[in-house]
Amino acid sequence: MSVVSSVTVKVPATTANLGPGFDCIGAALTIYNQFQFNRLDEGLIIQVTGAEAERVQTDESNLLYQAFVKLYQYIDQPTPGVKIEIELGVPLARGLGSSATAIVGGLVAANRLAGEPLSQEQVMELAIAIEGHPDNVVPALLGGCRLAATSAKGWEICDVPWHSDVVPVVAIPDFELSTSEARRVLPTEYSRADAIFNTAHLGLLLRGLETGKREWLRAALQDKLHQPYRQALIPGYDAVNTAAVKAGAYGMVISGAGPTLLALANVSHAGAVEAAMSTAWQEAGITAVVRSLALDTHGAT
Repeated sequence: MSVVSSVTVKVPATTANLGPGFDCIGAALTIYNQFQFNRLDEGLIIQVTGAEAERVQTDESNLLYQAFVKLYQYIDQPTPGVKIEIELGVPLARGLGSSATAIVGGLVAANRLAGEPLSQEQVMELAIAIEGHPDNVVPALLGGCRLAATSAKGWEICDVPWHSDVVPVVAIPDFELSTSEARRVLPTEYSRADAIFNTAHLGLLLRGLETGKREWLRAALQDKLHQPYRQALIPGYDAVNTAAVKAGAYGMVISGAGPTLLALANVSHAGAVEAAMSTAWQEAGITAVVRSLALDTHGAT
């Protein structure tokens, strides 16, 4: 492809872990960040619109720009001057992959402006290297629900079938939880029993998502590697979980590192689950935006 001077990249939010799939599974959701890149003769201009726009860095420390530079370094070309316009739709530091949208957006834009010297697989590997784990950046780039595993060659990415009746409902509170803080509370070692528990439940989750079978999904969303330790960092967790399940959800998990909570529900119960989660957090004195979403199947476009 010939070199272009302008490109707009739209990248979906993601939810990682889905309970037992800690650091290896994630799904793209229908909330988006959009990034427009215009080549300049020199320099850097970053403009940001949308909720929390004032909190985004507009200098060379911006993660989107750092990813943009990383690709040019990788292909051993000078980074061009660029004007970047960011339109925020994904909440910051809420467990919905905002950093993954920046990493993927920067890499995809740079690759297009450079004439697409890298394959999608190479872009994906760069994204994983920058993020440190695959669960958010892979679905942000590829769309859908994805399981990532290492192999002798690098990464094997598996598309996870997602039944059309399974609706993700996100409850996004008005407070933040940093990934580093959420990781600090985790133990450094786990028992064999806990490892076996999560292995079994991840297998059940994959089949539950594919079939939409209620009994499998209700059991599958349990986890012993990260959620028991992180729940205390999220005020109102127990109340929101109880309300979601009572309203008909298969279960509720922490989205990524949190504090966003994700319920999975049948399409016929999604509205009731949405209302119940909103009310439960409101009664706990916390303002939250609760939305029924869908699986994004396109990834970065």
